[in-house]
Amino acid sequence: MEDQELQLVERAQAGDREAFKELVETYQRKVYGICIGMLKNPDDSMDVSQEVFIKVYRYLEKFNRQSSFYTWLYRITVNMCIDFLRKKKRVQEVDYDDGILRGSDEVEGDEHILPSRLGLNPDKVYGRKELRQKMLEALETLSEKHRTILILREVEGLSYEEIADVLNISKGTVMSRLYHARRYFQTAVESYVGDELKVS
Repeated sequence: MEDQELQLVERAQAGDREAFKELVETYQRKVYGICIGMLKNPDDSMDVSQEVFIKVYRYLEKFNRQSSFYTWLYRITVNMCIDFLRKKKRVQEVDYDDGILRGSDEVEGDEHILPSRLGLNPDKVYGRKELRQKMLEALETLSEKHRTILILREVEGLSYEEIADVLNISKGTVMSRLYHARRYFQTAVESYVGDELKVS
Protein backbone atom coordinates (compact mmCIF):
# COMPACT_ATOMS: atom_id res chain seq x y z
CA MET A 1 0.00 0.00 0.00
CA GLU A 2 2.80 2.41 0.89
CA ASP A 3 4.62 1.52 -2.33
CA GLN A 4 1.48 2.17 -4.37
CA GLU A 5 0.92 5.43 -2.54
CA LEU A 6 4.51 6.50 -3.17
CA GLN A 7 4.18 5.69 -6.85
CA LEU A 8 1.03 7.81 -7.05
CA VAL A 9 2.76 10.68 -5.28
CA GLU A 10 5.77 10.46 -7.60
CA ARG A 11 3.52 10.44 -10.66
CA ALA A 12 1.50 13.36 -9.32
CA GLN A 13 4.69 15.28 -8.58
CA ALA A 14 5.67 14.69 -12.20
CA GLY A 15 2.42 16.28 -13.34
CA ASP A 16 0.20 13.23 -13.76
CA ARG A 17 -3.28 14.57 -13.01
CA GLU A 18 -4.86 11.12 -13.00
CA ALA A 19 -2.48 10.08 -10.23
CA PHE A 20 -3.39 13.13 -8.19
CA LYS A 21 -7.08 12.44 -8.79
CA GLU A 22 -6.57 8.94 -7.41
CA LEU A 23 -4.89 10.36 -4.30
CA VAL A 24 -7.85 12.68 -3.79
CA GLU A 25 -10.33 9.84 -4.18
CA THR A 26 -8.36 7.73 -1.71
CA TYR A 27 -8.22 10.35 1.04
CA GLN A 28 -11.12 12.74 0.48
CA ARG A 29 -13.40 10.87 2.89
CA LYS A 30 -10.79 10.91 5.66
CA VAL A 31 -10.05 14.59 5.11
CA TYR A 32 -13.75 15.42 5.25
CA GLY A 33 -14.08 13.32 8.42
CA ILE A 34 -11.43 15.41 10.16
CA CYS A 35 -13.00 18.62 8.92
CA ILE A 36 -16.52 17.74 10.03
CA GLY A 37 -15.16 16.72 13.40
CA MET A 38 -13.36 20.01 13.91
CA LEU A 39 -15.65 22.47 12.12
CA LYS A 40 -19.04 20.93 12.95
CA ASN A 41 -20.55 22.37 9.77
CA PRO A 42 -20.98 20.28 6.59
CA ASP A 43 -20.70 23.24 4.21
CA ASP A 44 -17.61 24.63 5.92
CA SER A 45 -16.12 21.15 6.02
CA MET A 46 -16.66 20.65 2.32
CA ASP A 47 -15.09 24.02 1.53
CA VAL A 48 -12.06 23.41 3.72
CA SER A 49 -11.67 19.88 2.34
CA GLN A 50 -11.48 21.29 -1.16
CA GLU A 51 -9.00 23.93 -0.02
CA VAL A 52 -6.88 21.21 1.55
CA PHE A 53 -6.49 19.39 -1.75
CA ILE A 54 -5.83 22.63 -3.59
CA LYS A 55 -3.00 23.32 -1.15
CA VAL A 56 -1.74 19.75 -1.44
CA TYR A 57 -1.64 20.06 -5.22
CA ARG A 58 0.16 23.39 -4.99
CA TYR A 59 2.80 22.15 -2.55
CA LEU A 60 3.08 18.50 -3.58
CA GLU A 61 6.52 19.03 -5.06
CA LYS A 62 7.73 20.06 -1.58
CA PHE A 63 6.63 16.77 -0.01
CA ASN A 64 9.99 15.28 1.01
CA ARG A 65 8.92 11.84 2.24
CA GLN A 66 10.25 12.38 5.76
CA SER A 67 6.80 11.23 6.85
CA SER A 68 4.15 9.27 5.01
CA PHE A 69 1.95 11.11 2.54
CA TYR A 70 -1.21 10.72 4.61
CA THR A 71 0.53 12.02 7.73
CA TRP A 72 1.60 15.06 5.73
CA LEU A 73 -1.95 15.38 4.40
CA TYR A 74 -3.49 15.13 7.88
CA ARG A 75 -1.12 17.79 9.18
CA ILE A 76 -2.25 20.16 6.43
CA THR A 77 -5.90 19.34 7.13
CA VAL A 78 -5.68 19.93 10.88
CA ASN A 79 -3.77 23.19 10.41
CA MET A 80 -6.25 24.48 7.84
CA CYS A 81 -9.18 23.64 10.12
CA ILE A 82 -7.53 25.49 12.99
CA ASP A 83 -6.81 28.47 10.72
CA PHE A 84 -10.41 28.48 9.54
CA LEU A 85 -11.72 28.48 13.09
CA ARG A 86 -9.40 31.28 14.14
CA LYS A 87 -10.45 33.41 11.19
CA LYS A 88 -14.09 32.69 11.93
CA LYS A 89 -13.57 33.68 15.53
CA ARG A 90 -12.00 36.99 14.53
CA VAL A 91 -14.82 37.75 12.11
CA GLN A 92 -17.60 36.93 14.55
CA GLU A 93 -15.71 38.25 17.60
CA VAL A 94 -17.07 35.44 19.68
CA ASP A 95 -15.58 32.28 21.10
CA TYR A 96 -15.73 29.39 18.71
CA ASP A 97 -16.57 25.87 19.52
CA ASP A 98 -15.26 23.18 17.21
CA GLY A 99 -16.82 20.12 18.82
CA ILE A 100 -17.24 17.00 16.78
CA LEU A 101 -20.44 16.46 14.83
CA ARG A 102 -20.76 12.98 13.42
CA GLY A 103 -24.31 12.36 12.31
CA SER A 104 -24.89 9.11 10.49
CA ASP A 105 -25.62 11.04 7.32
CA GLU A 106 -22.41 13.09 7.47
CA VAL A 107 -19.79 10.43 6.78
CA GLU A 108 -21.54 7.31 5.64
CA GLY A 109 -20.66 4.21 7.60
CA ASP A 110 -18.73 5.98 10.36
CA GLU A 111 -21.53 6.49 12.85
CA HIS A 112 -20.32 3.74 15.21
CA ILE A 113 -16.57 4.34 15.06
CA LEU A 114 -16.10 6.76 17.95
CA PRO A 115 -18.24 5.01 20.57
CA SER A 116 -16.86 1.58 19.75
CA ARG A 117 -13.26 2.83 19.94
CA LEU A 118 -13.98 4.51 23.26
CA GLY A 119 -15.36 1.30 24.68
CA LEU A 120 -19.08 1.98 24.47
CA ASN A 121 -21.68 -0.41 23.16
CA PRO A 122 -22.73 1.37 19.95
CA ASP A 123 -26.00 -0.54 19.65
CA LYS A 124 -27.09 0.59 23.10
CA VAL A 125 -25.79 4.13 22.83
CA TYR A 126 -26.94 4.83 19.32
CA GLY A 127 -30.19 3.05 19.92
CA ARG A 128 -31.22 5.98 22.08
CA LYS A 129 -31.14 9.28 20.28
CA GLU A 130 -30.87 11.39 23.42
CA LEU A 131 -27.72 9.57 24.53
CA ARG A 132 -26.15 10.06 21.15
CA GLN A 133 -26.87 13.76 21.34
CA LYS A 134 -25.37 13.97 24.82
CA MET A 135 -22.21 12.29 23.54
CA LEU A 136 -21.88 14.91 20.83
CA GLU A 137 -22.51 17.68 23.33
CA ALA A 138 -19.88 16.21 25.64
CA LEU A 139 -17.31 16.23 22.85
CA GLU A 140 -18.14 19.86 22.19
CA THR A 141 -17.09 20.73 25.74
CA LEU A 142 -13.54 19.52 25.21
CA SER A 143 -10.76 21.94 24.39
CA GLU A 144 -9.46 22.26 20.84
CA LYS A 145 -6.36 20.19 21.54
CA HIS A 146 -8.35 17.38 23.18
CA ARG A 147 -11.00 17.27 20.46
CA THR A 148 -8.33 17.21 17.78
CA ILE A 149 -6.42 14.35 19.35
CA LEU A 150 -9.60 12.30 19.84
CA ILE A 151 -10.49 12.77 16.19
CA LEU A 152 -7.05 11.72 14.98
CA ARG A 153 -6.79 8.72 17.29
CA GLU A 154 -10.31 7.45 17.92
CA VAL A 155 -11.95 8.36 14.63
CA GLU A 156 -9.09 8.31 12.11
CA GLY A 157 -7.11 5.60 13.89
CA LEU A 158 -3.68 7.23 13.60
CA SER A 159 -0.85 5.78 15.67
CA TYR A 160 0.79 7.77 18.47
CA GLU A 161 3.80 8.36 16.24
CA GLU A 162 1.63 9.62 13.38
CA ILE A 163 -0.29 11.96 15.66
CA ALA A 164 2.96 13.29 17.07
CA ASP A 165 4.11 13.98 13.52
CA VAL A 166 0.83 15.62 12.51
CA LEU A 167 0.64 17.88 15.56
CA ASN A 168 4.40 18.38 15.91
CA ILE A 169 4.44 17.22 19.53
CA SER A 170 6.22 14.39 21.31
CA LYS A 171 4.78 10.89 21.58
CA GLY A 172 4.66 11.36 25.36
CA THR A 173 2.55 14.47 24.94
CA VAL A 174 0.24 12.57 22.61
CA MET A 175 -0.26 9.82 25.18
CA SER A 176 -0.85 12.26 28.01
CA ARG A 177 -3.20 14.46 26.02
CA LEU A 178 -5.18 11.48 24.76
CA TYR A 179 -5.47 10.06 28.27
CA HIS A 180 -6.89 13.32 29.59
CA ALA A 181 -9.17 13.77 26.56
CA ARG A 182 -10.70 10.34 27.15
CA ARG A 183 -11.18 11.06 30.85
CA TYR A 184 -12.76 14.45 30.20
CA PHE A 185 -15.08 12.84 27.70
CA GLN A 186 -16.00 10.10 30.17
CA THR A 187 -16.73 12.62 32.91
CA ALA A 188 -18.88 14.72 30.58
CA VAL A 189 -21.16 11.85 29.57
CA GLU A 190 -21.10 9.40 32.49
CA SER A 191 -24.25 10.82 34.03
CA TYR A 192 -26.10 9.99 30.80
CA VAL A 193 -24.72 6.60 29.84
CA GLY A 194 -23.86 5.18 33.24
CA ASP A 195 -22.29 1.73 33.17
CA GLU A 196 -22.35 1.59 29.38
CA LEU A 197 -19.35 3.94 29.29
CA LYS A 198 -16.05 2.24 30.02
CA VAL A 199 -12.83 3.90 28.94
CA SER A 200 -9.67 1.91 29.52
